Amino acid sequence: MAMTIITNARIIRDGKITDGAVAYENGILTALPASFDGCEVIDAGGTYLSAGFIDLHTHGGGGYDFMDGTVESFLGAAELHAQHGTTTLLPTAMSASYEETCKMFDVHAQAQAINERGADMPGIHLEGPYFSPAQAGAQDPRFLKNPTPEEYLPILNSTDKLLRWSVACELDGAFELADACREKGVLCAVGHSDADLATVEEAMKHGYTHLTHFYSGMSTVHRVNAYRVCGVVEAGYLLDDLTVEIIADGCHLPKGLLQMIYRFIGPDRTCLVTDSIRGAGLPDGAESILGSLANGQTVIIEDGVAKMPDRQAFAGSVATTDRLLRTMVNIAEVPLCDAVKMLTETPAKIQKFTDRGTLDAGKRADIVLFDDSLHVVRTVVGGRTVFEEK
Repeated sequence: MAMTIITNARIIRDGKITDGAVAYENGILTALPASFDGCEVIDAGGTYLSAGFIDLHTHGGGGYDFMDGTVESFLGAAELHAQHGTTTLLPTAMSASYEETCKMFDVHAQAQAINERGADMPGIHLEGPYFSPAQAGAQDPRFLKNPTPEEYLPILNSTDKLLRWSVACELDGAFELADACREKGVLCAVGHSDADLATVEEAMKHGYTHLTHFYSGMSTVHRVNAYRVCGVVEAGYLLDDLTVEIIADGCHLPKGLLQMIYRFIGPDRTCLVTDSIRGAGLPDGAESILGSLANGQTVIIEDGVAKMPDRQAFAGSVATTDRLLRTMVNIAEVPLCDAVKMLTETPAKIQKFTDRGTLDAGKRADIVLFDDSLHVVRTVVGGRTVFEEK
């Protein structure tokens, strides 16, 4: 395969924007050659160019949910998100039956083997079913339980594609689960948790390092016998060894909270996630399903977000990664380079991806080009252009 050069780009790299070009060959970024003769040359037309966006938490999009348990659903969601700049995503499970959860791994392997038009899917994120009923949010309460080794060890021992598990760390058995995950190199995150600060600190000793959708589905300051007690939210601000992710769709968190997170936690510890459901890419007014078609819950897409039917809680977002970028820049007023970092380098470090997340030579050729309005015009996944605006 001939070397490809993308020229005439405003390259976002190392916290700076510079005019220039990037080169890749056989799916890997490489140094620019002395001559472009014999190379495929793509003129970026002055658009921005950055490393591809990484989404560590998404349930689907384009009418597809990963819990559908079909190859079509995995490929369809991956393709939808690639059209918006996502080059890597972790298909994420809802709290569901053991059988549905296990099936995800088989279907993921089949889909990833023939995935040519979508974002790369290197592994799975299990969100649940080990959650606090008090912080369940849109998680189906029928499936919530405490972790037991009889259930989680067969999963951990049967696959190397489980990359992340979100768990309420205060549950009986949650520390032991984290110990087992750490042995397997699985990222353990605190999610849908009613823990207090002291419990989070203890959980970190067992390997919990990340907070799932910060502010959403987690405890904050509350009273116990008249005394105020800090919760998971305060842990995110106070504990420097914790990282956080935020649903920056402009709905889940208001401008003020986005700015607080940026100022006090910062772009090195904060990544952006869509937490999108199958409704991502669908218009306002549409009905959708949260979770699998067989066992999911009906939700409403309204005001740019998915809501539970009673409109008393969000049911997940319908965002794409380029929308997250626009929210952080246009609403939270975060510098473009830092907003891009929270979609590229930072999630790569959180998930310990060493082969992507920057534009350094030797990394995967995962690239996104976007215009001045921060809308994606080209997505390159592993050196293959999977989306080009016509």
